[in-house]
Amino acid sequence: MYKGQSGMWSWLLHRITGLGVLLFLLVHIVDISLLNFGPNVYNEGISLFGTGIVRVITLALVAALFFHSFNGVRIILIDFWPKAVRFQGRMFAIVLVLSILTFIGMGIFILAPIFGVNMGNVPAGM
Repeated sequence: MYKGQSGMWSWLLHRITGLGVLLFLLVHIVDISLLNFGPNVYNEGISLFGTGIVRVITLALVAALFFHSFNGVRIILIDFWPKAVRFQGRMFAIVLVLSILTFIGMGIFILAPIFGVNMGNVPAGM
């Protein structure tokens, strides 16, 4: 039993973020399937991705993707490098730091249009 140590939190967050990524995949399939109903329906559906609330949800997805990816690499290291088990707590801390730093960087680009900041050549649908 983990009793609240980093291994338990890593396991729990990995499962939760995996479900978030799966949910995004389902939304993406629905959004692409709008092409079957014509370009006007597709363009109206895609325009929703530029709204403020969807940008915040996108930011949550980005956070989930970064954590899930970095933690997946940590899990691979633990599986294939026997000595990595001794460092799993430190590696979890590194995963959190990397996730937060990359999240902040992407968060600026995702949230800037809400505040009227033009970030340059950023697609309108993002």
